[in-house]
Amino acid sequence: MTTPTAVAERRARVRQLAQGGASNRQIAAQLGICKDTVRRDLAQPEAPALSGSELRARKLARAEEAVRQASAAVRDVIGARPAYQITDDETARRWCGALRAAADELAAQADAFAEYYPCATA
Repeated sequence: MTTPTAVAERRARVRQLAQGGASNRQIAAQLGICKDTVRRDLAQPEAPALSGSELRARKLARAEEAVRQASAAVRDVIGARPAYQITDDETARRWCGALRAAADELAAQADAFAEYYPCATA
């Protein structure tokens, strides 16, 4: 499901590309959407600019949702027990690499959070 924030961001990007002279076909190809979506996005009135507090609230909501989804994904992986599934070596290597890369990225985010909010992680 596409969130209202994602739609607003896409529409802003469509407008930006259109103002830069790109055709609807070029915009659609670049953003991975259909030409009809580009046409509809350009037909929509431009959303009013958000105040600083509204923008901050949206960013916080996106961050909250992202952390919720990451936590749910971790629970799903744990439940699926991929290390205990019979699979071929290539799939095992791919899964292991993907899990390690995701774990490294999440660890970096946790480290940045701990650095910025040391009292919250003590």
